[in-house]
Amino acid sequence: MNLSMPETVENKTESRGNRKERVGEVISAKMAKTIVVRVERRFPHPQFRKVVTAYTKFYAHDEKSEAKAGDRVLIQETRPLSKLKRWRLVEVVEKGEEIIRTRGDAK
Repeated sequence: MNLSMPETVENKTESRGNRKERVGEVISAKMAKTIVVRVERRFPHPQFRKVVTAYTKFYAHDEKSEAKAGDRVLIQETRPLSKLKRWRLVEVVEKGEEIIRTRGDAK
């Protein structure tokens, strides 16, 4: 008989195994319960050794729609939630200025 502590929400999340976490910037929050997060990765070029910056976009589930464009957020890997969503929002690390573009703005 197992007389250990009953499983709570905290115990269940700890036993899920190692899940990848990334910190990135929200570039879009226009979908319902979904944010697009751009994660920056810096590494030396394999041949020339110059530091290169690469960006990757991740679609993440934001249940409470708390993240806005420009925020820095922490996302965590999860089971597939849709065709593109495999990440979920853990927390908003830092609030940022929302990027507002109008038709006349040039990029």
